[in-house]
Amino acid sequence: MAEIRLEHVTKRFGDVVAVNDMNLEIHNQEFVVFLGPSGCGKTTTLRAIAGLEQPDEGDIFVDGNRVNTLSPADRDVAFVFQFYALYPHLTVYDNIAFPLKAVKAAKSEIQERVTEVADILQIQGMLDRKPSHLSGGEMQRVALGRAMVRRPKAFLMDEPMSNLDAKLRVDMRTELKRLQRRLGATTIFVTHDQVEAMSMADRIVIMHQGSLQQVGTPQEVYNQPQTVFVAQFMGSPAMNLITGKLQSQTDLALDSGDTPEAVLHLTDTDVRFKLSAEKISRLGLLDELILGIRPEHIIVSNEPIEQGTSATVHLVEALGSVNIIDILLGENRETGDLIILRARTHPAFRADAGQSIWFDFDPNQVHLFDRHTERVIA
Repeated sequence: MAEIRLEHVTKRFGDVVAVNDMNLEIHNQEFVVFLGPSGCGKTTTLRAIAGLEQPDEGDIFVDGNRVNTLSPADRDVAFVFQFYALYPHLTVYDNIAFPLKAVKAAKSEIQERVTEVADILQIQGMLDRKPSHLSGGEMQRVALGRAMVRRPKAFLMDEPMSNLDAKLRVDMRTELKRLQRRLGATTIFVTHDQVEAMSMADRIVIMHQGSLQQVGTPQEVYNQPQTVFVAQFMGSPAMNLITGKLQSQTDLALDSGDTPEAVLHLTDTDVRFKLSAEKISRLGLLDELILGIRPEHIIVSNEPIEQGTSATVHLVEALGSVNIIDILLGENRETGDLIILRARTHPAFRADAGQSIWFDFDPNQVHLFDRHTERVIA
């Protein structure tokens, strides 16, 4: 298998910068997921690695070898397309065997490899069928088999499960991850589905408008978002993000043991959040911030909470395993939009729209972002 490295890769389509100065290293046998909304550049990056797109700037390396000038066939990577791209007139056996026949492999070798792949994918009984007689999940396995039979250095997969129904996608996620572990295959998987990314990836590469936002394990990108975009994109419901201003601060004298204090006043609300000394030390001269808190890190109660805040319930979504409670904090004076805080609670917690409840933030789970750069305050 292979290591893949991108150095300052840029790809433009006219005036549109699809990929902007991309630097990334993918390790041998790693399962990496490119994640982001439609149009963020993830598929273009994948196609550039495969050789289907030529970068305007930068270099791409596979196993230490620069492959910019190599054709897709000479890069020894296998591409699994979103729409399977099976030959309708060929049987499953011939579809899987096609890459080997194209390089004139021996008939015995083709037979051996196709049989091996069919056993791994559990499609032995389908080898004589045509694609028109297969389900979506079965066609997906055949497309994977055609890629696997070549024994490439890396697998590149462009939203291969987007056409499957919800239950089959769950099954295929588990199966594909198991398969990748068994083969020890370096794999890049493109998706816009964060559940797929969180459940399958060793590392997630989050992209937005052609730029790399953050690279990390699923736990890192969820618990330690580096930008406002990552904080919003990861999680369902998304992280609450509310602008605020540092209202007051007690200067710390050099010879004093006093603890500095600062209060972040959330804009157009009555909510004030006291910042710890550790957080204050990171702020520098900043005073306009964005406070981020995930719904599961908000404490709610029908009884008063010490240092908590009282507010009105705007809406309750009872989802069975959890309740999502929208808490009305105020109204944006400029736009007139409601300022809503979303909290996730145990289903046993009862609250009705219009009711007053108390809430507070878990201070250890609060994220602060620079309002102007939208990057986390480290």
